[in-house]
Order: sequence, then C-alpha cells, then structure tokens
Amino acid sequence: MKKIVVIGGTGMVGSGIVTQLRADDHEVISVGRSGGDRQVDMTDTKALSEFFKEIGPIDAIISAAGDGTFGPFDAVDDGAYNMALEGKIRGQVNLARVGHRYLTPGGSLTLTSGAVTRHPVAQTAAIALGAGAIEAFVATVALELEEGKRINAVSLPMVKESAQMFGLDDSGCPSVAQVALHYRDLALGEITGQATVPQT
Repeated sequence: MKKIVVIGGTGMVGSGIVTQLRADDHEVISVGRSGGDRQVDMTDTKALSEFFKEIGPIDAIISAAGDGTFGPFDAVDDGAYNMALEGKIRGQVNLARVGHRYLTPGGSLTLTSGAVTRHPVAQTAAIALGAGAIEAFVATVALELEEGKRINAVSLPMVKESAQMFGLDDSGCPSVAQVALHYRDLALGEITGQATVPQT
C-alpha cells in the first residue's frame, strides 16, 4: 500500500484517480481548493511546505489540477493567460519544488500537461502554453531528482464525460476511468521525464 496525495482530487478527473487508487487499497489524501480531505493553494510555497510537513513522508504526488479556458491568442482580456501561468505552470512547478522533498526514496511526482501540445486546436494558445511549459519542466527536473525519485506528466486530452457534457463528439476521447488508470500506472511505474498520453 502506498501513501498518495492527489491535488485537484475533487475535480472530474481527480475524483476518478482518487476512486481508482482507493479501490487498489492505497492510502489517498484528496486535496482541493475548498473540498476534499485537505485544502492547499499550490501557488503559495509556504502553504505547500506546511501542508507536506503535516502529512509526513509520502510515496507519490499526483496533480490533476490546473484549469484552462478557450479564447483567441490575442484576446484583450488576460484571463486565459493568467490562468495558465498561475494555475497550470506556477502551481504545478511549486508542487514539484516543494513536494519532492517529502517523497520517500523511489517516490514519484505526476503532473498534468495537455494534448494540445501535440494536436494544436484553435482558441487554445494559453492552454498550450501552460501544457508545453510543464512538459519541458518535467523533462529537465527528471535529470536532477535523486534517490530514485521520478517525475512525469500526463498529456491529458478531453475526457469522454466532458465531451458529452459540452455536446461534442466523444469518439477517440478516453473515459475518466481510463485516464485514472493511466495516472496510477505512471505514478507507480518506472519511467521518468516523460509526458504520456492516455489511450482509449
């Protein structure tokens, strides 16, 4: 049994990850902004340090957090870019910078990027910016981690349930359950420095 923290554990994908890991008899701490077992602000390194000190050594950290929003690349409003820079990039970078110190030897960090880094879609420039930055960060940090610790990213596509909710074609979209298995296998596997795509 592993002790695993899931950041963003109250969202659609995060909840699926928590459910899968608990079904596998792991000790899971679900973390959200306002719900879950615990709450923490990933953009605040001091809050993250206090959070990890309180829960003690852990075997894996999974981030299913980091919102994104659609919009033209030259939008006058900065909202989409601020969301990518603060939530997707700064939050997950802080999580790795602080969280790796509390991982047991051989422990892992699993972050979330996005499929638009490989399959560009109009109106997703801010999302792609955040996702691409996370993948570059993961590849580099993997070279510096010690004690067999690992870091990877899930290049997350739109899940079937979200596509259905927005009335979009869900063919080719993995389900939340399939994505949850992918996060589990990546967090508990052996590879490092990779951004991998869940399969349908």
